[in-house]
Amino acid sequence: MTEILISEVGPRDGLQSIDRVMPLEAKKRWIAAEAAAGVKEIEVGSFVPPKLLPQMADTAELVKFARGIDGLTVVTLVPNAKGAQFAADAGVDGMSIPFSMSETHSIKNVRKDHPAMIEEIRAAASIAKEHGIHFAVGLSTAFGCTMEGAVAEDQVVRLAGQAAEAGALEFSLSDTTGYADPAQVRRLTRKVKAAVGDDMLTTLHLHNTRGLGLANVVAGLEEGITTFDASLGGLGGCPFAPGASGNLVTEDLVLMLNSMGLKTGINLEELLKVRSIIEEALPGEPLYGFTPDAGPMLDYPERVAA
Repeated sequence: MTEILISEVGPRDGLQSIDRVMPLEAKKRWIAAEAAAGVKEIEVGSFVPPKLLPQMADTAELVKFARGIDGLTVVTLVPNAKGAQFAADAGVDGMSIPFSMSETHSIKNVRKDHPAMIEEIRAAASIAKEHGIHFAVGLSTAFGCTMEGAVAEDQVVRLAGQAAEAGALEFSLSDTTGYADPAQVRRLTRKVKAAVGDDMLTTLHLHNTRGLGLANVVAGLEEGITTFDASLGGLGGCPFAPGASGNLVTEDLVLMLNSMGLKTGINLEELLKVRSIIEEALPGEPLYGFTPDAGPMLDYPERVAA
């Protein structure tokens, strides 16, 4: 049975996109409950200036808490080398830095053009290596940008190669704006793998903005992708990319993968209960997903066993 890793990004990508700040204790309950349901990796926050994203001000405390949960890989996003140092000091298992393939988005998101971002990647990779931390680069807006429009696939390949030379250990292709379609996912995955190596591109970060999220997951599976980011209740998007709503819904992704006979290690019934923590802490915040409304299929245990 093929093992698929679902990386929960809601505590970072989800919460950074809403105005309210979720209380620290509620975040802890959320992380602990997902881990208890079988989620093996959680992006608990990001080390960005609190004045920019006050929702992430307690990330160091969350890292300390999450590191105490057996079997959980604790990762954070870092925008630059300074953030990488904060993450290393906090004791993360892994960190990722977003590298926008759209230079316009890069300048808006992290205030750096492409050459400057390569140097930040190089510096962050050095910090991660010094502390024995896994270092990944997220190739964001790889499938298109709400500011620039189409992003040339050759540009994505070229920048991925530069990031690999600068010290990236792993890549993800990120559909930051929800523009990807299955054919594009297959094509770009193949091109980037050919440039950096099959073992270097393992992850897709997909949005469901236009309803193609799960179809894009299937396309990724067919190209050997083994890790998918998702957010409980579909919370989040990108606050610096207009119109980029709709993270892939963790609950729907788990239902599909488990039903396909793939091994996620996640108990869907327990995962569905976690939504109540968000509903209680952020009353009225829209949550999405077909599975939470319809429930697991009646023959779900037998389908998984088969």
